[in-house]
Amino acid sequence: MIMHADDSNMDGATPSDSVEVGATVDAARRTLLIGAVATSAVVSIRPALAQTAGSVLNCQIPVPERGKGMYIDPTGKLVTPDTPGAFPPSPRDFTGEEVRKALQGSNLPGATREQSQAYLNYIRKLQNGQSGFTCYASLQMPRR
Repeated sequence: MIMHADDSNMDGATPSDSVEVGATVDAARRTLLIGAVATSAVVSIRPALAQTAGSVLNCQIPVPERGKGMYIDPTGKLVTPDTPGAFPPSPRDFTGEEVRKALQGSNLPGATREQSQAYLNYIRKLQNGQSGFTCYASLQMPRR
């Protein structure tokens, strides 16, 4: 409530006292509004982050990209099937969770130790535009 100099004042307060009260009420309203907006932002952001974390662990990385007909050498390079020491492509895509565990020392599912290392070397070399790149890049993001 903002009073003007010509407003009647029954409680003996001066007009400037009323202006300060009005300013305090406005500040309190603004604070409540900001709090409401911030709360709504937190409520909507947290599920999005949880969904993102879940999608990173469930995303798919083909090794190698389908339809190439190529094998993978121990360094992760794509080579022709007749290359000595090269491994056939994985019969299935790996999930982000499987790759994350393999990067920490486990074998990829259905792969020998040597195959896992070759597949991981291939995955580490993925570049933007290749299948599985976004999934692998997401695994590299720090988590809170």
